[in-house]
Amino acid sequence: MNDTQDQHADDRLIVALDLPNALDALDLVQRLGDSVSFYKIGLGMLTGGGLALADELKQAGKRVFLDMKLFDIGATIENAVRGLARYDLDFLTVHGDPHVVRAAVAGRRDRPTRILAVTILTSLDRADLDAALVKPGALDDLVVERARRAMAAGADGIIASPREAARIRALDESSGKLIVTPGVRPAGTSHDDQKRIATPRAAIAAGADHVVVGRPIWQAPDPRQAALDILADLPPRQAGSTLRPA
Repeated sequence: MNDTQDQHADDRLIVALDLPNALDALDLVQRLGDSVSFYKIGLGMLTGGGLALADELKQAGKRVFLDMKLFDIGATIENAVRGLARYDLDFLTVHGDPHVVRAAVAGRRDRPTRILAVTILTSLDRADLDAALVKPGALDDLVVERARRAMAAGADGIIASPREAARIRALDESSGKLIVTPGVRPAGTSHDDQKRIATPRAAIAAGADHVVVGRPIWQAPDPRQAALDILADLPPRQAGSTLRPA
């Protein structure tokens, strides 16, 4: 793998490496080349070499988002995050419950890893919440309130669907915080198992800093071209604006 930083790649696009193992993921990274600089490694990859993959990507100058969605008692979260932060990850997800967020921030200590809080998974709808005995209320309202509480507890950013990004960005608590949106699908592609989706362009326009795209890229006949097409469709950055770097 090339060990030079992709200085000119647009890191608003995060490619999800939801593949069977690290070798398949590295093959995709090679095919994408310098078109992509930011990758997400999820829980499904953990037993397939996920942490070794994260380390190799970091050594190659890539940015890494470890999507673990950690949830446990505070002491366990703090210890787990302390260990994971040694990899100098860019983003790490935990569930957005305030006690979890506070413990994760404590475990990170002085490492650069940004703690991102999960609100409500983008694969869920109100019927799913009812089945899980989650309190009544509009799903969007619950997401925004969970986001507000997580940011107040110290989260560096929020994972939320594109549908709620604008409302979260409007919160006072969101100043200087990141919004990362999964559930993003380019126009004309399958929704797969996602229920609250938008196009990458719409998600960025709504206030997201990063969009996460997986299957529409790695299932494409030409993944590199699929990534370039998504990047070309993103709205331009406003003059003088910068992303909130890790």
